[in-house]
Amino acid sequence: MERKAAIREFLRTLLVRRRDRQPFSDETSLFLSSRLQSVDAVVLAVFLEENFGVDFAAMGFDPERVDTVNAILSLIEESSTLLSG
Repeated sequence: MERKAAIREFLRTLLVRRRDRQPFSDETSLFLSSRLQSVDAVVLAVFLEENFGVDFAAMGFDPERVDTVNAILSLIEESSTLLSG
């Protein structure tokens, strides 16, 4: 599965758990808008670590960096660069 599709599906699952079935785009704010909560951020962080090798221990965790699909993709790309560099 393509990265963006996998991320979108995972976020959709988190939203549905919150009974939020509203559509979202790749630029829709999810955490800063309070559609998702801090507990969801922990679940998302584990997902990104396990599936994309993102190392939040090395990078730190900033909610803005996981607030949208596109921000998450940028974070994954940065993490990949750090790992290979």
